[in-house]
Amino acid sequence: MAKPQDHEKPPEVAALAKHHPRSRHRRRTVAALAILALAGVLAIGSQTTAVSSGIFGSTTAYQSDKDVEEHAEDLVKAGRQTFRFDTFGDQAFWGDTLNLHQAIAGSANGGVGPGVSPKTALAVGLKVDVDALPAATRDAIAAGNVDLDDPAVTLALLKLNSVVGVKGFFASDGSLRSVGIECALCHSTVDDSFAPGIGKRLDGWANRDLNVGAIVSLSPNLKPVADLLHTDVPTVKTVLAAWGPGKFDAELFLDGKAFRPDGKTAATLIPPAFGLLGVNQHTSTGWGSVTYWNAFVANLEMHGQGTFYDPRLDDAKQFPIAAENGFGHVKAPVDLISSKLPALQAYQLALAAPKAPQGSFDAVAAARGKRLFMGQAACSSCHVAPTFSEPGFNMHRGGEIGIDNFQANRSPTHMYRTSPLAGLWSHQKGGFYHDGRFADLGAVVRHYNTTFHLGLTTAQQKDLVEYLKSL
Repeated sequence: MAKPQDHEKPPEVAALAKHHPRSRHRRRTVAALAILALAGVLAIGSQTTAVSSGIFGSTTAYQSDKDVEEHAEDLVKAGRQTFRFDTFGDQAFWGDTLNLHQAIAGSANGGVGPGVSPKTALAVGLKVDVDALPAATRDAIAAGNVDLDDPAVTLALLKLNSVVGVKGFFASDGSLRSVGIECALCHSTVDDSFAPGIGKRLDGWANRDLNVGAIVSLSPNLKPVADLLHTDVPTVKTVLAAWGPGKFDAELFLDGKAFRPDGKTAATLIPPAFGLLGVNQHTSTGWGSVTYWNAFVANLEMHGQGTFYDPRLDDAKQFPIAAENGFGHVKAPVDLISSKLPALQAYQLALAAPKAPQGSFDAVAAARGKRLFMGQAACSSCHVAPTFSEPGFNMHRGGEIGIDNFQANRSPTHMYRTSPLAGLWSHQKGGFYHDGRFADLGAVVRHYNTTFHLGLTTAQQKDLVEYLKSL
């Protein structure tokens, strides 16, 4: 016979309890509560019926499948507009404070210095959206009838809103009075279908040609940046020059660390903004989600006008610059950012990783490489399809992947994210890992083969590379 559980009464005790006066009182109480609960359910039901009749009538509270789909479509469209064309009011910093627009215009056009010609702009990685150019302008460029050495042509391109990620603000007399930057500056490029640097937009692609440091260094007034970092303008220019194409240092304004212990720049590669649907953390060191990073960048890096909160930046030991300047508690008088974050997130998550072009990899070798990826090389233990990152917590210390913790320790997590791999073929320029320390995918595979003692032959390593290129 089974022994009664500690919380169960033996049958005889239960029988006695049934006739106990206190038990009868409890039963009456329970019955009363049941009646009250039933009355509540009936009341809620009647309210639901009333609301439901309204929902299915003229009110908009009910969302049909079509409503949801239209809402999602509207979000993506609004997010695309924000991603491509919104400065969040950051022209107050880039133009009004640093006077970057004056350097772009040049002295011949009301600015200072030689100005920035289209040829110079393309050389530092700026891109031109061919769809924003009138047919006559495209024809003139193709015929060689446009002087690409003239800064006035750059101003004309800005007026057409054709320079990807850069917005010019013009006075009534046509002169450039300010300039701002947009998300697309770093996270879009073009397909070069018209000419090198001129083509159709490729949103979400990392612009690894963009020399952010060289562009910022043109600013006539870098003193506010020098003051923020407690240094001088020549030092700021030295730091900016060290970045090179395709790199940016998002933590510089937080911790003031311009160089790694090995003397190389602390800047990291501009990452793609596609293929992030289902991926837990947005950045290589796991600062936060897509929408967190959008708020962070729009407020602290683009220097837009908005609201941003992160008390982790109050840590004066880890983030002395941020803590000193209250960067974890930003609240502009007029918020031009927060209302746009939901749609911006929707658009970015809608950006799928581009498929590898046919013929860009050896399909037979890639098939062998896939078996290695899933088997002997054990890559799939962390890079789980289809996101090719870990579902859930996808963070690791440097020692777990055989590298130092310098960049990880510049973030609140002190860890590195397992990076999603889809679309790797599209951003091979500049190298791999957060700082480009591995020149190509072969170097990445060799690193893991050595670190984890995988025992892959040279041929197997090549197969694995072909598979990675196919993703």
